[in-house]
Amino acid sequence: MALLVCLGFLTLSCATKPTAYKSIDDAVYQNEFETGIETLVKKQDSKKPIYPEKNAVLLFLDKGLLEHYAGSYRDSSQDLQEAERLIAEAYTKSITADVASYIANDNTKEYPGEDFEDIYINVFNALNYYRAGDLEGALVEIRRLTESSGKLSMLGQKYEGKRPDAGEHVLGQLRKIGISVNPQLPQGKSVNFSNSALARYLSVLFYLGEGKTDDARIEFDQLRAAFASNPNIYTNPLPKSAADIQNVPKGKARLNVIGFTGLSPVKEEGVFTSAFPFFNYLALQKAEFKLPKFVKRPSKIDRIRVAIEGGDTFDLELLEDMGAVMEETYNARFGNLFFKTYLRVLLKYTSAYVGARILDEKKGALAANLSALAAKKAADATELADIRMSRYLPDKAYIGGINLNPGTYNITVNFYSQGNVIARKEYQNVNVKANALNLVETINLK
Repeated sequence: MALLVCLGFLTLSCATKPTAYKSIDDAVYQNEFETGIETLVKKQDSKKPIYPEKNAVLLFLDKGLLEHYAGSYRDSSQDLQEAERLIAEAYTKSITADVASYIANDNTKEYPGEDFEDIYINVFNALNYYRAGDLEGALVEIRRLTESSGKLSMLGQKYEGKRPDAGEHVLGQLRKIGISVNPQLPQGKSVNFSNSALARYLSVLFYLGEGKTDDARIEFDQLRAAFASNPNIYTNPLPKSAADIQNVPKGKARLNVIGFTGLSPVKEEGVFTSAFPFFNYLALQKAEFKLPKFVKRPSKIDRIRVAIEGGDTFDLELLEDMGAVMEETYNARFGNLFFKTYLRVLLKYTSAYVGARILDEKKGALAANLSALAAKKAADATELADIRMSRYLPDKAYIGGINLNPGTYNITVNFYSQGNVIARKEYQNVNVKANALNLVETINLK
């Protein structure tokens, strides 16, 4: 039991509570990104950094995203590239870290990043390059996702043949060894994600910007395939504006707008129970499990309208529900997480049971039951759901566009909530050129 108590203090002291990020969250929610960065740096430089060494991926990912929103594109690229490097490095780490996670909890491991984080790193880094005036660099970055040996292809192979219900498989494995699991425990869902419409859309734009129309056409086919093959994600129609980018009348120039709204879901700790009736001490018959669950942070914004100086207007259309992508890809590893958590809790309770049995023989049933109760509390204290993930990815990506005469325009983007404009962004002297990529990025994370 002493070991369990020590592990409890260790794992609790290493974890950062979600409330520690509140002042950063508040700044981001108000679109005060420079303030968010300053607050993050100040908290990270304090005696108790909000991103411990094991969470280095998240430090560079979150900081890189905020720098992108703030317009610090070169700083953002450096930090996002470091996050990507650490994610790749995590795959080569020793299995000893995984062994420790079976003893205490998953927070003992270095955070390796989620699949969705690895995808969106390249999306935002591609936009960094474009905004810094490097279209070729943007295309190189997006190819890391879209090429035949890229990350999207690797994800397709990773998820191919995945059990239709990972949770049900885990239940079956536990039944084989005589363990009955409470069906109300979260058990994950089927995984159906192998393509990103957002990545493919940017790929089409960048190829067109380079004058590579055949490559753009192939990528547009992949964009349509993403909608067709991922029905859990793309419940919305394929945006008309996505097809229109390939059909610009002669003499006209295409203005494209991409918008990001809201904050992505975050993981929170869920506490669940299941019965261990095979232990004959009452305290050990009701086991406690702590598992991550996704909690949405809904945006107020339900419409985005773009107004061009001179009278033209158009609405942006939903391209990708990024929050849905996050939940879907997370399911790919939930079965293993569920099984590991269940097995770890069972082993801790078994250790408590063995200790109580020894005490029962020496000092009697009362002492044994008190020991079992104390050991259960110690075991439960060492359990801590791994709720680590990026806090500052957007929730949704929208796109739209219009064909204009080449020239310089003032553009206003209005963000609506229930019919009322709740925010407005203005872009002055936007130069819209013929036979070139003209892309405005607008962000409101309310």
